[in-house]
Amino acid sequence: MARRSGRTGTVTIGRARPRKALVAAAALAVAAPLTLAVPGSAGATGVVWASAARPIVFARYDTATPVEDLYTISPAGGPTVALTHTPGVSDVMPSWSPDGKRIAFLRHSLDGTVDGIWTMKSAGGDLKPVPGTGGASDPAWSPDGKRIAYSRPVGTQREIYVADVDGTPATRLTSTTTADEFHPTWSPDGAYLAFSRADASGYSRLMRIRLATLTQTPITGAASQDWSPDWSRGNRIVFSRVDSTGFAHLHVVRPDGTGAIRITSARANDKSPSWSPDGRRLVFTRGGTDDADPEHLFLVRADGTAPTQLTKTGSHDLEADWRP
Repeated sequence: MARRSGRTGTVTIGRARPRKALVAAAALAVAAPLTLAVPGSAGATGVVWASAARPIVFARYDTATPVEDLYTISPAGGPTVALTHTPGVSDVMPSWSPDGKRIAFLRHSLDGTVDGIWTMKSAGGDLKPVPGTGGASDPAWSPDGKRIAYSRPVGTQREIYVADVDGTPATRLTSTTTADEFHPTWSPDGAYLAFSRADASGYSRLMRIRLATLTQTPITGAASQDWSPDWSRGNRIVFSRVDSTGFAHLHVVRPDGTGAIRITSARANDKSPSWSPDGRRLVFTRGGTDDADPEHLFLVRADGTAPTQLTKTGSHDLEADWRP
């Protein structure tokens, strides 16, 4: 399977994915509930913005434009700021460096002449390709700022790699001949990665790999539809799951797989969540079931309360990443 565009649904992987969600065949058994405390006092809107000064980067397109560009927006709202705009080239899947000075992202052109991971300054400009990342997707900057993890094709499958920011040495971490692996996310100490493993039967589960030994451990059940994990500094993993409602909702789980809880329940598809730096909020994309429906960025507390719509245009706003 390929995963080459930011126009990404929750279930089907491809350059132009249908957005209609499939129903999960089974739910994850929960051993113990995970308590999500949200400290602090609310203002007039009922929302506490401990990370209000840290911008959110995301990819945007609309039905009249065949390419995607990167933008930033304040979590407090207001105007968006365009970071990229190159005719015939899509820029998607942004990931902040831990110091907030640069952004890694996937760049690919409609004619296929440009394809790979690039980095740029946080305000745009100074674009640099990461060598050896042709066909890659899902860049994720390491907590120490020295490496980037990503998904890359190997034959007919996709595997997880990690490389220095200059592209060398590229180290293959997984070798799964019957599944595709996407969307790596780093543990706070940089010792582990979590990622999505999609098998040929259409299921996707979350896995954890220890970089020192390459030992892999399942986080969620095999008969799941679990995508786009993001690991918080507080050692929790948020992800999107297609559940028995047929919609994708946000869930939070401990890295050992215990204490999973659902935190959103709207009749819409919630996907691509990203933690705020303090772990008290999440930004995510909420949208309908096909490309005719706009998709907007929403904010929500870590316990699922106080959802707030952040972007309100008729565009598709995707793959947000909150600046560390």
